[in-house]
Amino acid sequence: MSLQNFRAIASIYKFELHRFRRTWLTGLLVPVITTSLYFVVFGGAIGSRMTEVEGIPYAAFIVPGLIMMAMFTESIFNASFGIYMPKFTGTIYELLSAPISATETVIAYVGAAATKSLIVGIIIFLTAHLFVDVPVAHPLAMAGFMLLIAVSFCLFGFILGVWAQSFEQLQVIPLLLIMPMTFLGGAFYSVHMLAEPWRTITLFNPIVYLISGFRWTFFGKGDVGIEFSLIFVAGMLAVCIGVIGWMFRTGYRLKK
Repeated sequence: MSLQNFRAIASIYKFELHRFRRTWLTGLLVPVITTSLYFVVFGGAIGSRMTEVEGIPYAAFIVPGLIMMAMFTESIFNASFGIYMPKFTGTIYELLSAPISATETVIAYVGAAATKSLIVGIIIFLTAHLFVDVPVAHPLAMAGFMLLIAVSFCLFGFILGVWAQSFEQLQVIPLLLIMPMTFLGGAFYSVHMLAEPWRTITLFNPIVYLISGFRWTFFGKGDVGIEFSLIFVAGMLAVCIGVIGWMFRTGYRLKK
């Protein structure tokens, strides 16, 4: 990679982060307030009646789900909005004609979006400690899993931003698909608590494998084996990279 291309990546990356810095107060306060409300509602109201889930205090049990839920949303929103705005304003043509490859463009946009998503995830993790003691059995695995999830969903958000032709379409998949799948993916309960056939049906929800894998890094246990979670994340990365490569090769909704 030449120095010129490195500077191009850095410029896009800094520009996207600058947009986050302009609204940093809102960007940091919202996850703190939202996390606090979840602990009041779920940790207080439900936790007083269901003290433990598989030997884990309920208030601690929901922390990985809260972090994942926020990171899913932040990753998709930041990455999709970041690439959609150049399309909306018409500056996408300047980007496509610049001496920077598709790979470098994706690195810059996805890198900035993933950075913002990781910051939000860390803020929620720290906020959770104000309410409950949250052990982390595998800290390095937790950090690695957070990074993989952030990059995977930022790539997915990048695809969504290229595909969307209006601001309304940017909201369709996160609100009507990702959010319901997260609530039904074991964020606030264990899949093992469900009766058949719902337990088996739930295992077809891909979000289950992400939340379960992340919960394993905290408590050493999850609803499914950690190997299945890693396979799913790797598969999602591969599919997203393949789709983005096809979009740039064909110019799908980039050049028209």
